[in-house]
Amino acid sequence: MEDKKVEMEEKVEKKDNIFKKAGRGLKKAFKDMGENAKAQHEVDKANFAAAKAEAKANFEENRGTNTFKKAKAQAKQSWDDAHMSPAERTAKTREEQRKQIEEANERIRLANERYEAARVDKKK
Repeated sequence: MEDKKVEMEEKVEKKDNIFKKAGRGLKKAFKDMGENAKAQHEVDKANFAAAKAEAKANFEENRGTNTFKKAKAQAKQSWDDAHMSPAERTAKTREEQRKQIEEANERIRLANERYEAARVDKKK
């Protein structure tokens, strides 16, 4: 009877140790999560500050270059875009997409040339 009682106490003690270890593991995991969140917050703050500084720099660089004539031309373009027929809008969109595809294909061609040149250099 005493042996069974001792065995039961040992089992209970082992389970308690397991739960303590698990508790320490969870505590460590939550601490790590908190530290990661703080680090990510610092990254976000830095990125926001960088974007804000870039916007201020862009504003200062462009100050005085937006003349009335240029603003009027932009407004007219915006007005024309807003009052296009669906067919005209589709045609304009397709033209813009075609230009983007051409630019992408050109970038691919240049990258492939660089790749081939690098392969030839490595083989020598």
